[in-house]
Amino acid sequence: MRLSQNSIQQFYDDMADDYHLIFADWKTSLERQREQIKGIFEHVFTDISPDMTILDCACGIGTQAIGLAQLGYRVHGTDLSPQAIARAKKEAEHMSVSITFSVADMRTLHEQVDGQFDCIVAFDNALPHLIDTSELTKAGKSIFAITKAGGRFIASIRDYDDLLDNYKKPELMSQRLMQTETSKRITFQLWEWTSDTDYTVTQFILTRDTHNAEWQTRTYTTHYWAMRRRVLKMALKNAGFVDITWLMPQESGYYQPVVIARKPDTS
Repeated sequence: MRLSQNSIQQFYDDMADDYHLIFADWKTSLERQREQIKGIFEHVFTDISPDMTILDCACGIGTQAIGLAQLGYRVHGTDLSPQAIARAKKEAEHMSVSITFSVADMRTLHEQVDGQFDCIVAFDNALPHLIDTSELTKAGKSIFAITKAGGRFIASIRDYDDLLDNYKKPELMSQRLMQTETSKRITFQLWEWTSDTDYTVTQFILTRDTHNAEWQTRTYTTHYWAMRRRVLKMALKNAGFVDITWLMPQESGYYQPVVIARKPDTS
């Protein structure tokens, strides 16, 4: 059974306070992704303006939006989850960067976000939360509508082509053990497939500190569509984007395949 967008919102609302725990060190990951995305931008844009406007339309707690703001761009962050947005605001303030935020659904960005942007981004496998081609088409058209002429849409998704072709619907993913002198943390994902391309993910976070012999366990469940690259490329083409290309991890340095699409110039 597929989860509704409301359930996906609830997943990120519930997980907002714990989201950083799925990283070995969230701030280190933020800094690393900042440099990787900087490299992608240098590959995409021949002339990067310091005034370039960027919309992170799946900003979560700010993992990419904060890094982009640190690079000097004018950043607005949106997310389906009000709690994630609230956490992102606090993190941006703590890191002394200027970002505007609002709650918005990527399927209706053109109705919820004012203006147009030089670049719209959606990293960390956000697009596969959309449940089918109809939802993906809505998002593609909405993103296209608020991209400036000649602007770009840049997103990353898991390499589902590789997972489906070579690993045949994996069931246990992203296992990590992190430990310090005072605590241990184990995180992993249980994938339960409901069709050839649909699966639910339960994120497990187990923690224990030196003052407590018992493990504390938290779980959060959401839905994904194992989206092949050709499916996303076709959806972006149908939305009106052109020059749609992929950068694989060995080319970009980013940990997921990255799609780049351009909105045609009007001139």
